[in-house]
Amino acid sequence: MTVLKPLKILPQRFPNLSVLDRYVVGEVLLPFLFGMGMFTALMVAIGTGFDLVRKVTESGLLLGLALEIMLLRLPGFIVYAFPMSVLLAALMAYSRFSSDSELVALRSVGVSLYRIVLPGLVLSLAIAGVTFLVNDQIAPAANYQASLTEKQALGRVSPKFREENIIYPEYNEVEQEDGEERTVLTRLFYAEVFDGEQMENLTVLDRSRTGVNQVIAARSAVWNFEENTWDLFEGTIYILAADGSYRNIIRFDRQQIALPRAPLDLAKKSRDYGEMSLLQAQQYLEVLRYSGSERRIRKLQVRIQEKIAFPFICVVFGLIGSAIGLRPQNTNRATSFGICVGLVFAYYLLSFLASSLGVWGGVSPFIAAWLPNFMGLAAGSWLLWRAAR
Repeated sequence: MTVLKPLKILPQRFPNLSVLDRYVVGEVLLPFLFGMGMFTALMVAIGTGFDLVRKVTESGLLLGLALEIMLLRLPGFIVYAFPMSVLLAALMAYSRFSSDSELVALRSVGVSLYRIVLPGLVLSLAIAGVTFLVNDQIAPAANYQASLTEKQALGRVSPKFREENIIYPEYNEVEQEDGEERTVLTRLFYAEVFDGEQMENLTVLDRSRTGVNQVIAARSAVWNFEENTWDLFEGTIYILAADGSYRNIIRFDRQQIALPRAPLDLAKKSRDYGEMSLLQAQQYLEVLRYSGSERRIRKLQVRIQEKIAFPFICVVFGLIGSAIGLRPQNTNRATSFGICVGLVFAYYLLSFLASSLGVWGGVSPFIAAWLPNFMGLAAGSWLLWRAAR
């Protein structure tokens, strides 16, 4: 019978943890740290290292800036290393318990497999919380700064920008004669072209005042950051009566209109999905709803749900890794690594397919993001139940 040795990795600063909990957490923690170092190094080398080396040798990127960019990209790779490391750690730790007959020793004194797995799952849940914080608060800002640094270093700070057909409607609740409120269009903002600084060939339909409608046409418009208004240049205001006839025509060289800056945010799209936090993505979604592009709206909705669902992959992988590791077998590090790679590939392939269905409208954004997690939890629970029989 194998005798459990006292845990020396986790000190007695955790008085609420039992000896079994400290022992299991310590056995899982070491391979987890090993996996973090290995997977992070591999992803950094493959994901950005080779590309930066090419830019240093071919595009003249300074070595110091290349290292800075690599460090800024590091949190984004660490996020993906978290769940893979949890899977590898659970496989290695629980496989060792099984191969060394420690599971037999624990079960002989009445400890169930579910109780043995519980500390690993609690640890994976804690890692999921860390993953969420890094993925939402640190990685997006670091990725955005890395992109800016790379553009500045390669002289691409002001690339040619062009966005066409910017449409922004503004709605308001209006009380009808019968007392019922209806949502009606109060303003419609349209610009043919946005070059990154100004809107061109602008038309604004203004229905904000009862009984009076305005149509504003201008050659160009820019956002006034000091006044928080739009400055229109070289245009005409057509004031219409309630019956649709012209009441007045006013020509201007410069005119300010009080309209939200949402059309500017809608046109600029200054950040990629991977460079936005959850709050920024939700704010951008509110702006994007007025664009009329259902595909872009669905894509962002799927990405928002994926940002919420992604950290829970740690729990899924912790459960699956524990359940597989508990099966009687002879599993060394190489075998654990191979199983880990296969499971990760299968899981992310399923995630890709579900995400594509969500973007296409085949399933809801929630299902597209959470379906791999639900299927993984179901598979892991079934494997654990089989192992406990």
